[in-house]
Amino acid sequence: MVNVLSSLLVCGLVLVRAAQLKDGDVLQDYQRLKRLRPLGVEFAEHFRNASLPDLDLFQSRIPSQDDLLCLTDMAQFMQALTAGKLWALRMIDAWGSIPSGVLSGNAFHLGNFDECVKISEEITSSHSIHGKYCFLIVPAASISLKIASCFPASCSAAHMDTFLEQLMQNLLNSSSTNIKFSEASCQTSESKPWDGMTIFTVVLLGLMGTIVGLCTLYDYFLCPDQSSIPVTVKIFSARASSRAIFRIVDSKSNPNVISCLDGIRCMSLFWVVFGHEYIYSLISPNINTFNMISWVAEPFSSFILHGFFSVDSFFFIGGLLVATVALRSMDKSKGKLNVPLMYLHRIVRIVPILAIAILVYIKLTPIVSGGPYFKGGFHGTAACEKGWFWTLLFVQNYATSNICLDHSWYLAVDMQLYLISPLLLIALYKWGKKAAAGIAVLVLLLSSCLFATMMVNKYSLLFKNGTEGDAGRKLYSATHTHAAPWLIGFLFGYFLHLNRGKKFQLGRIAVWSGWVLSLAMLFTSMFALYPATQWSAPPLSTLKESLYYTLTRVGWPLALCWIVFACMQGHGGLANSFLSSPLWQPLSRLSYSVYIWHLFVQEVNSRSVRTNTYFSDYNLMLKFWSDFGITILMSYLFYIVIEAPIGGLDNLLRSREKSVLKPQAPSEQKQSSVADQQDQLNDGRNLVESDVPKEEATETTPE
Repeated sequence: MVNVLSSLLVCGLVLVRAAQLKDGDVLQDYQRLKRLRPLGVEFAEHFRNASLPDLDLFQSRIPSQDDLLCLTDMAQFMQALTAGKLWALRMIDAWGSIPSGVLSGNAFHLGNFDECVKISEEITSSHSIHGKYCFLIVPAASISLKIASCFPASCSAAHMDTFLEQLMQNLLNSSSTNIKFSEASCQTSESKPWDGMTIFTVVLLGLMGTIVGLCTLYDYFLCPDQSSIPVTVKIFSARASSRAIFRIVDSKSNPNVISCLDGIRCMSLFWVVFGHEYIYSLISPNINTFNMISWVAEPFSSFILHGFFSVDSFFFIGGLLVATVALRSMDKSKGKLNVPLMYLHRIVRIVPILAIAILVYIKLTPIVSGGPYFKGGFHGTAACEKGWFWTLLFVQNYATSNICLDHSWYLAVDMQLYLISPLLLIALYKWGKKAAAGIAVLVLLLSSCLFATMMVNKYSLLFKNGTEGDAGRKLYSATHTHAAPWLIGFLFGYFLHLNRGKKFQLGRIAVWSGWVLSLAMLFTSMFALYPATQWSAPPLSTLKESLYYTLTRVGWPLALCWIVFACMQGHGGLANSFLSSPLWQPLSRLSYSVYIWHLFVQEVNSRSVRTNTYFSDYNLMLKFWSDFGITILMSYLFYIVIEAPIGGLDNLLRSREKSVLKPQAPSEQKQSSVADQQDQLNDGRNLVESDVPKEEATETTPE
């Protein structure tokens, strides 16, 4: 989701804008930088002719064991450099230099990471010199340059700072240059031993994969008759799970299916992942960072900067499905609603996969990747180690400002709205339209609360104004700010339930008016702030910005209401043909897995770069398709290993519960068995929006 990470995008763009160079303020720094040869060459020339007394490492203090070890290794390095030893030359060759394009925002020269960390020279039988890769921070021209360096691993950044002061004194006749080595960025080839949780994660995934593999082999070789597969084998068989994913179901065979929801869900998913590509581009070593300044003033940037509407689409779908499916179930059970069982099934479907994701993100990320930017692994590791339980309790959007998995805030908001859904469902069933009117009033009250929050605190969402304090958390991650789309979807689901099977006779003018109005609301939501995003535009008043943010929270889901309604009533035209295409079904079934794992793939790929990148819409589009393809593959694997077995066990418990509550005749048992198989085939089609099996979640209540 375009979530808490979006605040990074806003802040990053503001910093880029603040660092924009102007005439006259860079000449001195620029001339000083251009006086330097490649830093590795300067470093080699200095130390090739230096003697041990020249290093002056101790600075009138008693040397420690680390000091002596560093000094010894530096002496070995100087001798090897003078003698032309290959390992010493590689240590110099791995350095970066002053990057070209500094005036275009290029602040990185990554050198050669692998060449540095692979250096391992045996000096004695008990001691070897290893390469250590660090960033050298060079303040210059309103930005800080990060330049790769390589030196013996026994030396710390503080040791190297001492040597660097001597080097700068010789080159620039000044030691007060503020050029420092960053210890936080230093890496060697030495890997940390696996801790208990890492071993547990690998063993758990390996065990689940083994069970799935054995059940798949049993299914393939010993079960020629698919109708006689043991239930346990079918739950864990990758063959059965794959058929469930890729099976295309004709929507005409079930009039209760809302086919267009698959297309809306998948398009929103594309939008989410694509938006996150731009957020991760901020931490990439772009050679043209300052181009982002002009990019944000282009019309296309509105799709990224306002990508949070994709989240509102998911909330709308979630509220709609909770209402339609639960109300249908209540009709069958004469108003009874097993609330504890609703919560239990939802927890069973969401929590195990989320827990596995936390383990994989923080424990396996350092194992599967590495590079100049990978010091410390996944960026949310510290937050997960301190507050992982907030994520599993679904209160992280309120309990902490540092969320374990950035995109998990969506699950917290969705779960909190789901917790109150039984009250709304019971009210609708008992009081009907009066309760619906009360929910509509609740939407207005929540919108008023959002409007008042922005007005009182003078919050701004424009990227050029930045974000202040906890504005992002209060305006974006809070449940009440996203309750309106969910409640509107909920009310629309009630409307569909009341009018199930009814055909509305609409004239051409009414249909065209509906489409024009809905499209106007969609495009207004995305582009209304475009004039204000221009750097030269006057500041937008808090009143106007508050009205925009509040009204679009209502206008966007209302526009989606018309799209779904028109598609269901046969007035969708090309939109319905596109959104209701059966080709969306496989991706729709994998949507939850894609949502869970896409940030893992994006972060691993973004932090594994060895060379500079170029920021452009086209390059990010290429990167999007690359990351999305890998995410689909990863999502498929985790679906058949984790999500499908858990969902299958949940369905098995449901079927056993139904058989206990209501004994069946032999003929009914046969029909139930077929229905259960269909349930398992369609399992995973939806984004866990309701407590019922996922394949029901795209259906309306039957006539």
